Amino acid sequence: MSDLNSRLKNIIRQSPKIMEVLHVCCEIALPDWRLVSGAVYGTIFNSLTNRPLEYGIKDYDICYFDEDLSWDAEDIWIKRIDAALPEDLRSAAEVRNQARVHLWFEAKFGRPYAQLNSTDESLDSYLCFAHAVAIRLEMNNNISICAPFGLEDVFEMKLRPNPNNKAPDRFMEKSLSIQSRWPEVKIIV
Repeated sequence: MSDLNSRLKNIIRQSPKIMEVLHVCCEIALPDWRLVSGAVYGTIFNSLTNRPLEYGIKDYDICYFDEDLSWDAEDIWIKRIDAALPEDLRSAAEVRNQARVHLWFEAKFGRPYAQLNSTDESLDSYLCFAHAVAIRLEMNNNISICAPFGLEDVFEMKLRPNPNNKAPDRFMEKSLSIQSRWPEVKIIV
């Protein structure tokens, strides 16, 4: 596992855009935050397939956890990050408070979602195991990784559905979208 951790950290450090996002989030002291989803797995896929590291990256999903459940509090963090990012990254950053997911998830996806206790806990129900990889730049400049299902699937470019996911009907649509950008991806159902 530590070999894959080292590989992931090396790949991430090669991406100027990801490192910029990580530095901004670290510097503004966003609470219990992680960069998640496509920016992470897409960068790994790009490295494995010798594509430019930014290829196919649609956005930079920044999750954090703040017990203030108000939209106003979330909006403050969104605006802080937006103001701190360079202009070319502002429109691509998506900032979401994981403490609030249970408030809107059912209306959007038709299923209830239990209240979370941390950002890392949210990874347990990501769409597939390869998506459940999150990173954070720590104050000591170390990149910490949370991957509750390990890193094997993402490095093998395998998309397997997570049985804990709360919107499983989205698996195939999302997987096919990913595979259209990275044809090397294997979808396992």
